[in-house]
Amino acid sequence: MIRKASGFALIDLMFVCGIIGVLSTIALPRLLTARQAAGASSAIASMRVINSSQLTFALTCGSGFYAPDLSTLGRAPAGSNEAFIGGGLGSANVVTRSGYRIQVAAIGYPGAPASCNALAPGDAAQGFVAVADPIVADNPRYFATNANAQIYEHTVTLLGLMPEIGEPAVGHPLR
Repeated sequence: MIRKASGFALIDLMFVCGIIGVLSTIALPRLLTARQAAGASSAIASMRVINSSQLTFALTCGSGFYAPDLSTLGRAPAGSNEAFIGGGLGSANVVTRSGYRIQVAAIGYPGAPASCNALAPGDAAQGFVAVADPIVADNPRYFATNANAQIYEHTVTLLGLMPEIGEPAVGHPLR
């Protein structure tokens, strides 16, 4: 009686594992690049949301002055249930989203009045700087914006290099 062989031989399984390994080696760098691009797009969108929220704050609540941090934008004004910024950006002064650390910094102006969302007199600012710095070291895209509402990109952090109003000495604007 002759037995009919069925199933896979060890060489067949090794061949399939080898092909999967080669395909994974080819696909993994592209997957990481796509993930970084998605994180950068999210950071740019966050910078746009911060610009819009700061402008709304200045026009409606800040008497022409800007909020000094994200948590101030995250507080609703008196008589409203809606904060100036949403999506979790106003939950703390430093927020981590999509692989980026996002924060707003501003120097309070002594002549600034109190705002409608409980910001003390002198705490609002004449300008602001918002930065999005990547959390992982191999991501070379850093973003920042200020009261001019232009988003800039650089290969190192722009925190400390970006003025509250005007163009930074380094980096280039995104179009």
